[in-house]
Amino acid sequence: HKAGYVMLWAPGHPRAGKGQYVFEHILVMERLLGRHLYPDESVHHRNGVRDDNRPENLELWTRPQPTGIRAADAVAWAREIIARYGENIFTSNNAQDFD
Repeated sequence: HKAGYVMLWAPGHPRAGKGQYVFEHILVMERLLGRHLYPDESVHHRNGVRDDNRPENLELWTRPQPTGIRAADAVAWAREIIARYGENIFTSNNAQDFD
């Protein structure tokens, strides 16, 4: 990819574009999680090197709610995040557990 990311051919993948390619770091994270990423999730390269897709270099990120939301909406969002991830939150610190 022109921005330095590695792309792999993955026809039929939910995030595949017209050419049926998906960023490798997304595919690596999905393999580690055993599922596709949710629309509000992204994968961060800890060292900033966009083609370093080793599991220990990747972190699962989720987009937070915007500032200025109602407290009830923030609590509902927090409950959704806790239900989704619980105590088994994937970070690069426990990437070796998924190998």
